[in-house]
Amino acid sequence: MTLPLGTDPRMVTRPAPAGLADAGLLGRRPAVAVVGGGIAGLTAATGLAERGVTVTLFEREDHLGGRVGGWADRLPDGTAVTMSRGFHAFFRQYYNLRSLLTRTDPRLDRLTPLADYPLLDAQGRTDTFAGLPRTPPWNALAFAWRSPTFTPRDLVRINGRGALPLATVSVPETYHRLDAIDAASFLEAINFPEAAKHLAFEVFSRSFFADPRELSAAELATMFHLYFLGSSEGLVFDVPTEPFPQALWDPLAGYLGDRRVSIRTGTAVASLERTPDGFAVTTADGTAQFDAVVLACDVPGLREIVAASPTVGTSSWRAAVTGLRTAPPFLVRRLWLDRPVAAARPPFLGTGSVPPLDNISVLDRYEGEARRWAARTGGSVVELHAYAATTGEHLGKALDERLHEIYPETLDARVIGSISLWREDCPLFGLGDFARRPTVETPDPALALAGDGVRIDLPVALMERAATTGWAAANRLLAGWGLAGHPVRSVPNRGRIGLLNRLAAGRR
Repeated sequence: MTLPLGTDPRMVTRPAPAGLADAGLLGRRPAVAVVGGGIAGLTAATGLAERGVTVTLFEREDHLGGRVGGWADRLPDGTAVTMSRGFHAFFRQYYNLRSLLTRTDPRLDRLTPLADYPLLDAQGRTDTFAGLPRTPPWNALAFAWRSPTFTPRDLVRINGRGALPLATVSVPETYHRLDAIDAASFLEAINFPEAAKHLAFEVFSRSFFADPRELSAAELATMFHLYFLGSSEGLVFDVPTEPFPQALWDPLAGYLGDRRVSIRTGTAVASLERTPDGFAVTTADGTAQFDAVVLACDVPGLREIVAASPTVGTSSWRAAVTGLRTAPPFLVRRLWLDRPVAAARPPFLGTGSVPPLDNISVLDRYEGEARRWAARTGGSVVELHAYAATTGEHLGKALDERLHEIYPETLDARVIGSISLWREDCPLFGLGDFARRPTVETPDPALALAGDGVRIDLPVALMERAATTGWAAANRLLAGWGLAGHPVRSVPNRGRIGLLNRLAAGRR
């Protein structure tokens, strides 16, 4: 059993805004269109539906979950499998995402912990996060003490004053200070050891599918804070015990259906039109009227809808949406092999120091569907990722070759089936983007945004930013009707070491 909402005594809870318990008390239930069925949209729909609001959820794909979704596919021999966009780590400090998942899994029994997250460097050395103290700064000191690539001598050589922003994060102040600097230059400026840069880039920068020279140093610092220096939840994480639809989204769809949410998958929203009473939402099936809208799309989808909706928002707000950028493309390649990988192989291995491969997952180590296939066939299911990749027909072959180098037992394995996915729809957190990034609140009180590319001034990232903005979008609309909202949680929005905070304050 996992712990649903973490154990850090410094977890911060922002109480639910007060109001009426149910929209039925208003005399007429407001109707809201939630556009996008990923984490952000599902969270917003849950927050609204639990207060009795009538919700219609539009999702252009045929499945829910967005970038954490999954769908049915088949291997060449006809075997039914569930494909997805790849491995995701459900960290213990993802409080708002985990709160969503407890709606259908109160003890989070459909998640299982992974004991480690090893990282391989170009010289074959491996850093691990297993067995570390969980409380800062002892977690960082213990990691440096035992690391083969980040040594105590390296720790002494770091520019302490320059590195203060890593230990004194506060949002939005950190962005005001660091958003104009790229992550790679920041680490160079503080004398971060060359041999250990793979640690920062693999754990943090590569998680955003971005080249370190394209990623804001403020985003890097916030990630350090969220996962390591600002949280005692640790870097150990959980993963679903079954593919994403079965473990997460099918149960949540049932939960929402019980609360009168109409879920319309395979239905793309083309445009919005502001009307005196709300919004006219147009799809291929026609136009319907709603009192309010939550746009919880990915970046390309949000830009397209806003561009087709000239009556929505202000010109400056529309320009901010237009200015959102996507990270470079990435490749997910999943292989069904006719033999197992070695028993000692971890479920997940970071390999960003040996490009073009960024990580290797062995799905049958933790996912039920893959485990059952492996048990039945004697094989294994392996997934390879390449981030910030250059598209090309030879990349898949290059990933396979790297797999064979790192896991030699796969060299002679026969590939029973393979599926490769190219995608380019993740937000880019580039230099200076923070100040221009649209927020949950928009110029129109009946319109809210949600998603991992949307600005919210809390120390959150990735899936947790998507869930957090989803709750915030629901709260924004609920408050307009005088309805009660939902609590929002996070790691502390400041560094945990008082002396360092005071030193940082003295430098400003």
